[in-house]
Order: sequence, then C-alpha cells, then structure tokens
Amino acid sequence: MTKVFIDGSAGTTGLRIRERLAQREDIALFTLPDELRKSLDARREAINSADIVFLCLPDAAAVEAVSLIDNPDVRIIDTSTAHRTNDAWAYGFAELSEAHREAIRSTKRVANPGCHASGFIASVCPLVARGVIPADMALTAYSLTGYSGGGKSLIAEYEDPGRDIRHESHRIYATGLAHKHLPEMKKLCGLKQAPVFSPILGDFYEGMATSVLLPGFCATEVWENLKAHYEGQKIVTVAPLGGDESIIYASTLAGKDTMRIIVSGHENQTMVTTLFDNLGKGASGAAIQNMNIMLGLDETTGLNL
Repeated sequence: MTKVFIDGSAGTTGLRIRERLAQREDIALFTLPDELRKSLDARREAINSADIVFLCLPDAAAVEAVSLIDNPDVRIIDTSTAHRTNDAWAYGFAELSEAHREAIRSTKRVANPGCHASGFIASVCPLVARGVIPADMALTAYSLTGYSGGGKSLIAEYEDPGRDIRHESHRIYATGLAHKHLPEMKKLCGLKQAPVFSPILGDFYEGMATSVLLPGFCATEVWENLKAHYEGQKIVTVAPLGGDESIIYASTLAGKDTMRIIVSGHENQTMVTTLFDNLGKGASGAAIQNMNIMLGLDETTGLNL
C-alpha cells in the first residue's frame, strides 16, 4: 500500500482529498491529530515517513514543508501557488502534452494547478502551441466560480443565515487585475503578456466556468484544434460544436473530476468556455489524478467521472 500524508487536511482541498482517498484500498492514509497539526517536529516525521505527501497549505507553509524533507524518496504534490512557475517542479496538468504527463510520472515534485488557471490554460495553451493564437496576443478572460474555493471563512460567510443580501448577486473581485493565478497562466501558455482576467464569485457552493474571448477568430477553426488536441483524453473533453450548450451553467460539473471545453461563436468571434468543478479538476481531483500518474496507475482511479 502507498503511504499518503496530507499536510493541511483541515482545509477545503485537503478534506476533499482525504474523503476520496479514505475509500481506496490501495492507500494507507494518515493525518495528524488537531493538537499536532502545527507541530514542526510532528509534520517533519509524517512527511518523511510517507510515499506521497499532499501539501494543502498557504504558500509560505508549503515552502516550509518542503524544507523539512530529508527522505529523498518522498514525492510531493503541492496544491498552493508556491511552486507553479518553478522550473524544478512539474506542472500537474497532464493533458497539456505527453511531455507534461511524463514529467508528472517521473518527478518527485508536482505543482497542482490553480482552479482559474486550469480553466484558462486548458483552452489557451493548446491554441498557442498550435499557432492558432499568437503568443503576443492581448487576451481577455473571466471566470465564474462557486464560493467553496475561498476556503472555510468564505464558506461560512456565504452560508451564514444572517449574511448580507448582496451575497445573492455575483461578486467581482481581484479588480486590481493582479490575480495570483496570472503568472502560471502566462508562463504555461507561453504568452508574452498576462491576460486581462476577471474572476467572479457566485452564490453556489462549487463549480466553475472560465471563458476566454477571441475576437476575429473562427469558432470552427478553434474547435477543430481543441478537439484534435484532446482526442483520446479520459478527463478533459471538447463538446460538439453547435451542440445543445447555448446556455452554460457554471455548476454543471459540480462533484465531478472531469472538464468539458465548449466552443461558441461564428466565423468572426469565438468564446471558449472551460467547464469543471473548482474542487475537482480545479483542485482535489487534479491532485489525485497527479498522484495516480506518479504511481503508475490508471489516472482516473478513485475519481468521479
């Protein structure tokens, strides 16, 4: 059995990983009791005793956790922002290319993608790589997400019976246009400049829809290239062009670990929407998929498809 330790198992992402792995017979899962969760010595011992460690921590704490590693065989999957643009770490989105999948398989350090970043990169990266979108294009994107991505405090805020009535409407945030996922969006897609990106918080628990706007691009050409890129993938799929998804609900794939890319528009304007669960392919589901690949298992093992 594979010994797995979750450092930060009390947070939203860690809890979802723990729930999924607790059902698997091939995993020996262990966590620290509440009174030892912040003990440096206890964490060091747990990290170095594991085969796989999930870091579900703030950035600074994730960096600290990596510094505690003495055992050269320990493999890490970091769900924080800390290592996503670090060349020494594999970026955990296997469907981007076979090189990405092989890097995940062979490394001991995987940076799990950000949720908004996953939606943006899933559509833009293949289009840039195939020459459909120029790397110097000024892109615009927005992303509608459920409130679970904000962690326990935001969940409590939205589920408070006495909450502000404004919570019933959408909340546009990060209006300074410096969202923390922008560096990985730019780097992973090979862009010359970061996109203008607007995240939007909705009054629903989980689910995400990230849309990229492409003025002057033919929807058919965009769809054909994305369809070819993701052909044969088990988790990421491309919806039929002109299908029945003329109305898109961000919570459609809530509870799932899959991702669906929807291309809309006509010969002169295109919108690409990536639909997934911010806690699924946007966080915990992606982390488990990466663990499966690192262990040489079918990547869908234990996932909800």
